[in-house]
Order: sequence, then C-alpha cells, then structure tokens
Amino acid sequence: MLLQRSNETMKQNHTTVSEFILVGFMDHPQLQVPLFILFLGIYLTTLVWNIGIIILTRIDSHLYTPMYFFLRNLSFIDIGYSSVIAPKLLATFVSENKTISFTGCTVQFFVFAVFVTTEGCLLAVMAYDRFTAICNPLLYFVVMSKKLCTVLLICAYTCGFTSSTLQTFFIFSLNFCGSNIINHFFCDVPPMLKLSCSDTRVAHTVHFIISAIIALTTSLIVLVSYVAIVFAILRIHSAQGRYKAFSTCASHLTTVTIFFGTLIFMYVRPGSSFSMDQDKIVSVFYTLVTSLLNPLIYSLRNKDVKDALSRVVTRVLFLK
Repeated sequence: MLLQRSNETMKQNHTTVSEFILVGFMDHPQLQVPLFILFLGIYLTTLVWNIGIIILTRIDSHLYTPMYFFLRNLSFIDIGYSSVIAPKLLATFVSENKTISFTGCTVQFFVFAVFVTTEGCLLAVMAYDRFTAICNPLLYFVVMSKKLCTVLLICAYTCGFTSSTLQTFFIFSLNFCGSNIINHFFCDVPPMLKLSCSDTRVAHTVHFIISAIIALTTSLIVLVSYVAIVFAILRIHSAQGRYKAFSTCASHLTTVTIFFGTLIFMYVRPGSSFSMDQDKIVSVFYTLVTSLLNPLIYSLRNKDVKDALSRVVTRVLFLK
C-alpha cells in the first residue's frame, strides 16, 4: 500500500525530492577541522581583498580608468559567487543539518551560474580593454568611453543571466525521485544530473553546448586580443617600454589562465568523464581560490594599485 501511494505521488509530482543532502567533504572526517579553518580563512580573505579593491578603485582618482572600472566589477562578481558557495560549505562542517531545499538548491545554482558566466565574459571584455590600451594608446579613452564600458558590462551580465536561466530550467525541470544525496559541496551540474531519475541527455547537451559556446567565444576574444598585443609589444623599440606594456597585461593573463583552465576542465568535456571526488577538488579552485587570487594578482603585480594603496594609507596615517 505504501509503495502504491509512493508511485502515485511520483506520477502526480514531477519533483518528488523536496530537499537534498550536501555531502561536501564529510567523507574525510579527520580533516573536518583543518578544512573548516582553511575554507573560512579563504572566504574571509576573499571578502577583505575584494572589498578593498572596490573601495580603493572608488576613492583614488588615479584609478578612474576603464581598466579599474572593470576590475571593480570583477571584484564584486568574485564576492558574489564565492558568497553563494562558501557559507553553505562552512555550515556543513559545523551543523548537523546538511540539507538544502530544492528551491534553495535551484537558487544557489542560478545565482552561481550568473556570476561565473558573467566573470568569463568580463575577462574577455578586459582583454579587449588591454588590446585597446596597448594597440591604440592615443585613442584609448575615446574608444573605451564610459558609455561603451557600461554597455560592455551590461552585455556581460545579460550573457550570464541568459545562460543561467536556460541551464537552470533544463536541469531543475528534471525528475528527482530517487536518492537526494549530492556528492558535492554545492548544487553543481554534474552531481545534479547524476541524481536525476529521468533522461538527462537533453539537459546535458544544452549545458555542454552553452558552456562550449561561452568558453570558446570568450577564449577566442582573449586569444585574438593577446595575439595583437604581442605583435604591438614587439614593435616597441625600448626594452623598458616592452616591459611596461607587458606588465599591464600580466595580471589579467594570469587570472584568465586560472579561471578558464579550471572551467574548461570541469564543463567542456563528455559527461562520462565526470568523477565526483576529483571534481570537488577542481571546483574549490574556481569557486573559492580564484576569487581569492584575483585581487592578490592585481594588487601584487600592479604598480598603479600599489601606489594608490600607498597614497590612501599615507592620507589615513597623516590625516591628509
């Protein structure tokens, strides 16, 4: 009788699972405390550094340029998608309740997908910005006007919302009527597809196509921009001029390599190659570590940021 009622409920309701259990890193109980301290430290440092970048680029007039306009928004995005993941991950270490509702899981994935896709598009926009600055320095502020920067930023967010909406619809309209245990620390695509009790071929195909289009398009923009930048740098006669031109791109190129490298490994590959344990480790890099490294890369390798920080500290110390 109970089984019959269960079958009737499954027929009436496409989504019989009302909540999921996030396994996270619970399969390594001896590492719970060290991992909690590690991830808490990463998250807090991410917040401090990225908020610092946002404040610094807002209060120092020397950083009122298109490059730092995009950097400020990059920091905002890093705060956004790390904050979608980190609090719930940290809660799994200290709380006995490791569940997340179906709605909460859907919202978490949607917001994360918006931010991570927008970041990929924004990094491509920043590559174009560097191309314009080095290849057309005299026309840089004319080409990269405030209006164009705003339009490019809106386009990046539009791409993020469109991609996220499509993927969320196809993934979370699937039937989840079996196990509700997510072998991951957040509601990512691979574990959700593995949990579904319906045919996931369409959802996986849509996810693969969207991810491939975004990854290939943004990577192509970055590649073409940097090929043109390299040729422009090689035409500079002085070694000091070449070094200065290259140093303005080094931070961005480092960020692009880390971000796109991990994302392409995670999403632009056949579904049969997914390994949950391996994916959890890789996911830590693009959900938490990248957000931590971006402000560090831009501040430690960027003379303008270091000079601006010095000026702000001087003003604060001497009340000027």
